[in-house]
Amino acid sequence: MTLLFKFVSFNAGDRHLLIMTLILLAAMRLGLWLLPFRTLLKLLPKISQPVTQTTNQVSIRKIVWAVEVASRYTPGVKCLARALTTQVLMNRYNHPCQLRIGVAKDKTGILEAHAWIEHQGKIVIGNLADLSRFIPLPTLEGVKL
Repeated sequence: MTLLFKFVSFNAGDRHLLIMTLILLAAMRLGLWLLPFRTLLKLLPKISQPVTQTTNQVSIRKIVWAVEVASRYTPGVKCLARALTTQVLMNRYNHPCQLRIGVAKDKTGILEAHAWIEHQGKIVIGNLADLSRFIPLPTLEGVKL
């Protein structure tokens, strides 16, 4: 079933969330490619402003759904773009969350990194079967960018 066919069957709120997520995910992917990470992190609070009270609240489950669907249709998206997009959307809808980045070495000794989002100590996006092998880096909370 194509995305377009599925898209028309969504309610207006889901369509709006999915369109916003597709745009945000593509912009995040482009930003990670073109900008230094520090610069991108400085821009995130500007696009993460909470929405007004008159707007319907969007659940974390719906946000994760939108990021997962959008990821299937956005080329080259990796865990960091997915995590940052989820973080922006969760902040916009007043769900406190934490970006986590971890590092590990693979079997050949090559350094790997992975990003995920936590909410109240639980992983909402970016969980892996072997996530425990990644050593989380300190969070960026309170770090002056």
